[in-house]
Amino acid sequence: MTSSVPPESGTQPERLQKVLAAAGVGSRRACEILIDQGRVSVDGEVVKVQGSRVDPRTAVIHVDGLRIVLDDNMVYLAFNKPRGVLSAMSDDRGRPTVADYVSQREERVFHVGRLDADSEGLLLLTNDGALSHRLSHPSYGVLKTYLAEVPGPIRSGVKRQLLEGVELEDGLAKVDRFRVVDHLPGRILVEVQIHEGRNHIVRRLLEEVGHPVSRLVRTSMGPVQLGAMRAGSVRRLSAGEVGELHKAVGL
Repeated sequence: MTSSVPPESGTQPERLQKVLAAAGVGSRRACEILIDQGRVSVDGEVVKVQGSRVDPRTAVIHVDGLRIVLDDNMVYLAFNKPRGVLSAMSDDRGRPTVADYVSQREERVFHVGRLDADSEGLLLLTNDGALSHRLSHPSYGVLKTYLAEVPGPIRSGVKRQLLEGVELEDGLAKVDRFRVVDHLPGRILVEVQIHEGRNHIVRRLLEEVGHPVSRLVRTSMGPVQLGAMRAGSVRRLSAGEVGELHKAVGL
């Protein structure tokens, strides 16, 4: 079996197990086993025959349902944005931006969505336009998780109000999940999950229900977790994380 799309000029089809190994899926032998087990598909068709050749520039390959990115030019990064840094690649007023943390990289990347300057935490950076668009669009339902410090105690009915919806100046908004994580002196730490993408949506929702945010940290976006990343640090996403992100938005 070969890819149904003719190879581009100057490229030659390669053995599927070699392409998978080069993409970091595993050794060639491990990739052969995946093929034997029917866990690999090319352009939507399951491949079980060893020696099949594909064009790595055009083939759409999935392993266990996860997209395998074959293009070496594609970059996927996680960034722990510090407070005070703009979600922008430049600023005419000289304020710190995301670009200050990735300017040494050869690849040109862009942030997926935004975190306001006073918020911190996970921000994804990529040059994959299709993935970035879908991750940013609320219709794909990619959940984002935040930790927020708010004045306590949490009054009765706040959770139900946030889950059922709060009327804001630009329409109804609601969270997908809300829970109290910890009680701190004079304040409460809460976790909010939401797939909304409107500006300052978490801050506006919590303020509207009487709990203005003093600190806001995004801890996850879809399957990607902030984890123990230091503020200002950047890391490459694993092949598994990239595959899960593609799966989350139907790519």
